[in-house]
Amino acid sequence: MTPTPDHVLLVDDDPEIRQLTAKYLEQNSIQCSTAANSHEMRRMLQMQRVDLLVLDVMMPGEDGLTICRNLRADGSAYAQLPILMLTARTDDADRILGLEMGADDYLGKPFVPRELLARIRAILRRSRALPANLQTTNSPNRWRFSGYTLDALSRQVRNPDGILLVLTSGEYRVLHVLLNHANKVLSREQLLELTQGRSGDAFDRSIDLLISRLRLRLGEPARRLGLIKTVRSEGYVLATEVHVE
Repeated sequence: MTPTPDHVLLVDDDPEIRQLTAKYLEQNSIQCSTAANSHEMRRMLQMQRVDLLVLDVMMPGEDGLTICRNLRADGSAYAQLPILMLTARTDDADRILGLEMGADDYLGKPFVPRELLARIRAILRRSRALPANLQTTNSPNRWRFSGYTLDALSRQVRNPDGILLVLTSGEYRVLHVLLNHANKVLSREQLLELTQGRSGDAFDRSIDLLISRLRLRLGEPARRLGLIKTVRSEGYVLATEVHVE
């Protein structure tokens, strides 16, 4: 049986970019649908399965940053949809803001189609599987920590009141890694390698932003307990006792 190709939805108000990008992705075995605005995007999300969303930042009406923020906050099935942001701006403001809103990656315009393809494939790999060094046959199915529960089979996290927390794939992976290394300080570089299989430069803030978002998702009980601590000049640590099943 031929495997179902990955399906990307590209949202960009430039018809030429939509046409050329979709053609390139289709030529490389990725199904690509396109939308010119948020209204078309939402209609298409309701009609078909989408594996990844590519969002242009600068669009008239509801821009890419607003779309990303609203998707992450609405609690629907698409709250965890991987998102790649595109922007023509040359500074880091959009990149940082996009990551804060919940984007998984960022690519500047103009972009080389081959790089876009590589970013898409990397995000899809990260969203579907844990890093190789965490894929062990005896890996626990469930972690319990400070009243919280992470279920690896369903990829669900519940707070001490039993309420389901909606985490993005990036936030889930960071929490999973912290649980596997509970009470051990992990540097930003280690967290990047363990969660994304890559190294970062001195100005890479993606881990800091993921940690900040994860703290918000875990809510007041985690803040009160100081569950995820910042160790100055070293990194982060999950400071709690962890029980596995």
